[in-house]
Amino acid sequence: MALAILLARAQFAFTVGFHIVLPAFSIGLASYLAVLEALFLATGRAVYLDVFNYWLRIFAVVFAMGVVSGLVMSYEFGTNWSVFAEKAGPVIGPLMGYEVLTAFFLEAGFLGVMLFGMKRVGPGLHFTATCIVALGTLISAFWILSVNSWMQTPAGFTISPHGRFLPADWWAIVFNPSFPYRLVHMVLASYLSVACAVGAVGAFHLRRDRQSQAARVMFSMAMWMAAIVAPLQVIAGDQQGLNTLRYQPAKVAAMEGDFRTVAGTSLKLFGLPDMRAGRTEAAIAIPHLGALILTHEWNGTVRGLDSFPRRIWPPAPWVFWSFRIMVALGFAMVGLGWWSLWERARGRLFASVWLSRAAVAMGPAGFLAVLAGWTTTEVGRQPFTVYGLLLTSQSASPIGTPGVAVSFAAIAAVYLIVFGVGIRYILRQMRRPPDIGERGPEAGVPVRSAGLTPAAALGVPLLGAPPLGVPPVAGE
Repeated sequence: MALAILLARAQFAFTVGFHIVLPAFSIGLASYLAVLEALFLATGRAVYLDVFNYWLRIFAVVFAMGVVSGLVMSYEFGTNWSVFAEKAGPVIGPLMGYEVLTAFFLEAGFLGVMLFGMKRVGPGLHFTATCIVALGTLISAFWILSVNSWMQTPAGFTISPHGRFLPADWWAIVFNPSFPYRLVHMVLASYLSVACAVGAVGAFHLRRDRQSQAARVMFSMAMWMAAIVAPLQVIAGDQQGLNTLRYQPAKVAAMEGDFRTVAGTSLKLFGLPDMRAGRTEAAIAIPHLGALILTHEWNGTVRGLDSFPRRIWPPAPWVFWSFRIMVALGFAMVGLGWWSLWERARGRLFASVWLSRAAVAMGPAGFLAVLAGWTTTEVGRQPFTVYGLLLTSQSASPIGTPGVAVSFAAIAAVYLIVFGVGIRYILRQMRRPPDIGERGPEAGVPVRSAGLTPAAALGVPLLGAPPLGVPPVAGE
């Protein structure tokens, strides 16, 4: 059974690894599209519409992949984690239902107008649809983060004689202690992830054509976002860390690699946490800085893992390194944003070769930071599914190792094929320079009667086929 639980955890980590990136992309990109359309309507400059249509195709594919990956995760609650679903279902079930009713229906209802309604409805109604889709992504983040935050800092419940979590105060459940901090942190992470991606695409095309107005708009807007939001994210992350120290001190101890409780805790920059030995080997540390950051006192005391039973220690090496990857990428984004301000002040924002190279290299940085942060959060909660109350070993379905292994292999194969095609299309779309008079997805294609897939109707190439209506290039 131990191996079956390990495989079930690995399967969920695999699927959530795909899924967490896609909603982050959708949240940030939907808001970016709303801003672009607002600028177009306010200024009348066609370049904003060109950039809007350029990213609209990508948004459609990202949104669709996010829906598919989310559905798979829902089924996993019933297959691999049925005991967790039974015990925590009275609390998390309604919250996830609210997400569907208030967010997904809102997004799905207006997505068609956003994608295909540019020439079919008035500009005001189309802009309203775009804003509603963007609002829907934020509402979705609200409910999903509420669910996950409740698992981190449970509140507002009672426990039945059969061990089920029963709601007692919905306000306390939804707005549990860690929820506001984690919601802000995740939304800012989504905006930064899209800023890095848009900035990388803009910089890539600027290197080919310094006069491309669309590339200039992408790059300039992305660098403004990085310069403003990245420092705010550092502050939001610090506040979330202080909240985590209060409610999940063992997670913070693992993040910092602190195995012993001492006054004036040092900040370990690097090291090799050893769970068996109960210490961090080869540590490079700055004395007192850990205490100053976490307690705001020079000789403050931060609880180490030695103050908790060893059986509830989180896997310190995973948490320690994922946290440092997230922080390093966060400060790299701050550096990129401030570098862009310096070049902008010198009048060289679009001429700086090294800045554009750095922006291209930082393209995936936001998504990698999201993955690292999610790893820190979820692995740091172990060995609990509901922190401090329900162990992961008590949450799994009574399924043998072969059954979990077969489902894991099948899901991995399907994911790699389906999402591989989607990611390939997105990258091909990003490599294509934005055109003057860029056209978005077109409606009116009779999908079923023409024998086409919905993806083909959007112009999404499947298995190497060119987009609809575009002849193959010689030698391709």
